[in-house]
Amino acid sequence: MQSFILNINNKVAHLAFNIPQKANALDTVAWSEMKQVFEQLDADTSVRAIILSGEGKHFCAGIDLQTLMAQQTNKKSCQALQNDSLRKFILNLQDAITAIERCRKPVIAAVHNGCIGGGVDIIAACDMRYSTSDGYFTIKETDLGLVADLGTMQRLPYILNPGRMAELAYTGRKVYGPEAKLIGLVNEVYADKASMITQVTSLAETIASKSPIVTRGIKEVLLYQRDHTVADGLQYMATYNAGMLVSNDLMEAMQAMMQKREAEYPDS
Repeated sequence: MQSFILNINNKVAHLAFNIPQKANALDTVAWSEMKQVFEQLDADTSVRAIILSGEGKHFCAGIDLQTLMAQQTNKKSCQALQNDSLRKFILNLQDAITAIERCRKPVIAAVHNGCIGGGVDIIAACDMRYSTSDGYFTIKETDLGLVADLGTMQRLPYILNPGRMAELAYTGRKVYGPEAKLIGLVNEVYADKASMITQVTSLAETIASKSPIVTRGIKEVLLYQRDHTVADGLQYMATYNAGMLVSNDLMEAMQAMMQKREAEYPDS
């Protein structure tokens, strides 16, 4: 990959944006690679949890502005064709981020310094978010004459309360780590990147020690519940567990409890 570094240790994938010379702003290649790598990690049974971080000074500066401006110069002979081309461009970028959500492994965002514009779209699709104290989040599209269109407006309202969500979208102001924790955007804040990575790696390894069948099920059920009523969710849960409750992992967990040892689950 040109735009990412990937390492896998102890069933945890460490994936990092690797375009530090551009503050990890994502061009067309990077968006394509992000979709591909999350599909790859979803299929890799040796991976049970994923940490997403950024190399260099910033976590992610969103979309590369040259890539964005290229859409202005990509003129078509017909306005309808021009509009259709732009719509396809936006849908492709949305799909690259949705690949994070579709990935059945929990994804942990580890943010240092800037998480800007499209970076916020990306972390909104992650399962958990952590930050350094100097990490900051901004819906920068507001200041660029755009409505954020890659998932921020659709996912963040389920993470933040409506008034706070509206404030951040309308103003585009920076929210630093301590405030981000206060409003529920991140789970925890750390003094620096090194200590953050140490702690989130420990968290990811704890998740990776659990039954992969259960971990996948939790993610699926949580995402289903987000978009449905409680009654719908309960019906779905009953059907889900009717098919998935009895497993070898369940038997291993029961035996481990009786034998007072740690359960060991095969990759699946």
